[in-house]
Amino acid sequence: MKTSIILVRVAALAGVLLSFGSCTKKEPQAEAGPAQAAQENVTLTMGSWRADDVAQMSNLLDEYKKLKPNVTIQFRPTNPPDYNATLRLQLDSGTGPDLMYARSYAPGQELFNAGYFGDCSDIPGVKENFTASNSAPWQMGDGRMFAVPFAAVSHAVYYNKTIFQQEGLAIPQTWEDFLTLCGTLTAKGYTPLANGIAEEWDILEVFYLGMLPNFVGGAADRVLYESGEKKLNDANFAASFKAMADVAKYLPKGFESVTYNDSQVLFNTQQAVMFMDGSWTAGVYKDAGFDWGVFAMPAPQGRATLITFHPDMAITYNKASKYQQECRDFLAWLASKDGATIASQKLPLGYFPMINFPIQLTDPHANEFLALNTGKDTDARFVWPKFLDLYAPMNQAVIQVIKGEISPQQAADSMETAADTMRAKF
Repeated sequence: MKTSIILVRVAALAGVLLSFGSCTKKEPQAEAGPAQAAQENVTLTMGSWRADDVAQMSNLLDEYKKLKPNVTIQFRPTNPPDYNATLRLQLDSGTGPDLMYARSYAPGQELFNAGYFGDCSDIPGVKENFTASNSAPWQMGDGRMFAVPFAAVSHAVYYNKTIFQQEGLAIPQTWEDFLTLCGTLTAKGYTPLANGIAEEWDILEVFYLGMLPNFVGGAADRVLYESGEKKLNDANFAASFKAMADVAKYLPKGFESVTYNDSQVLFNTQQAVMFMDGSWTAGVYKDAGFDWGVFAMPAPQGRATLITFHPDMAITYNKASKYQQECRDFLAWLASKDGATIASQKLPLGYFPMINFPIQLTDPHANEFLALNTGKDTDARFVWPKFLDLYAPMNQAVIQVIKGEISPQQAADSMETAADTMRAKF
């Protein structure tokens, strides 16, 4: 499921507010003494952009209810492209959910600064059980946490193990090897890559941002680009755009019209041998009629292979909720080893807990994804922390390079021009 920042039709969303009602409701109770009143039933609502996860999240919330029988949490997701605007309308009008998914970095910080998100800094486990890098996406400049980290997603190359074995092919260890592999597959009559550009976000968010750290470096180098010490039109950045130009001939025929769903079908029906995609797609292939696996998109020769392991989801509470303590108790459970372990079992395939405890997943493909991180540096998608306004122009630059409309250096130059304007606002 895509997680990109999308402009939404705010006016069309106002009606959605009516489905939520005000923050929460208290279930009617028979008259009771003081001891019973302390255990009155409470119903909380949880907002989310993960409309595909109703069954999984309902199972997770049912597990929590076993611990807190008097607390019911209702999962009420919104269509992903509409979530940001819908949530803001709800919060502005006082009808927001009690608990809600929080976007990382600037979008989440904005809602905290506006006084809507609660301060999660003193929730037990939040400071102790997450690494600095996993906390940073939901942290203010002064160190306050505005949400509890929940799940991350990873980027990698899905590949058809059956075809690799039949053709005697090996997992590439360098970017140059990867291009050679694509050429070999083409010569044998295969379509190497399933990715298309019809929906635009996929080729940027999943493919380009998934491999970009291999060319420009990880978190430490990203900070230098953000500050301006490094420029987005340097040789490494230009090389990353050149890489997109180089893979264009290995995309499906008519790739301009290939949608994200089409790409999944191409891989799942073995019409394409590989698919650069996110871990969230793993469940799509659980019943595939062939053996498949994943490998890390390799770096150019002489450079270290890095992984884009993106902090995707966190959960926070509404400062206007009537049930502050119940909300905070739930978040404390998510921030505990027991809560994160249960969440890892209930989360959709391809979403990984971010807590700083070793958690073994049951699905072999999920563990294969996680194993790619071993011994490698990881970072969020390059534009998320500071350059989110660069998303749209970078998306177009990638597409233009693939189509041959501009050169890799022209693409890099346009990125530095846009980035320089943004730095002045930091």
